[in-house]
Amino acid sequence: MPHFAKLYNFACWLTQDRVAAEDLVQETYTKALKGFSSFQQGTNFRAWIYRILRNTFLTTEAGLRATVSLDSDDAVPEPTTTETPASVLFARFEQTAIQKALEELPVNYREMILLCDVEEMSYQEVAQALGIPIGTVMSRLSRARKAMRVLLMAGTEGVAR
Repeated sequence: MPHFAKLYNFACWLTQDRVAAEDLVQETYTKALKGFSSFQQGTNFRAWIYRILRNTFLTTEAGLRATVSLDSDDAVPEPTTTETPASVLFARFEQTAIQKALEELPVNYREMILLCDVEEMSYQEVAQALGIPIGTVMSRLSRARKAMRVLLMAGTEGVAR
């Protein structure tokens, strides 16, 4: 099944629950198979299937709750990273901090980080997958990255104390 692992990973981040993510991916593939006649050959399949997954998520109870604050521009903290010999010691902490920061982001910011930075989708692919203009992708991604920096910085300040 094309893109299964990446879709499952994205679903896990959206739902924040592995069982719900499994159900979401299964429902996504079911809808994709039923609606495959609507897929236009020569267009971006990855963006098409991600859009089905996202739309399916947004129709769930968790998705509906998450969309309540989709367009909020609430400020979040900013960080910096430095390479030192001690960074090996803190590698696990950093991974945990990044995961925690991602979980704290609103869904619309989390999906920007995941699709652009983790899945390495182009702005065009993200725009197609989410059904939004490229300009919106760029502005949300900028705000999402800023929010991640703020959250990560806030997390590292707690460790320094």
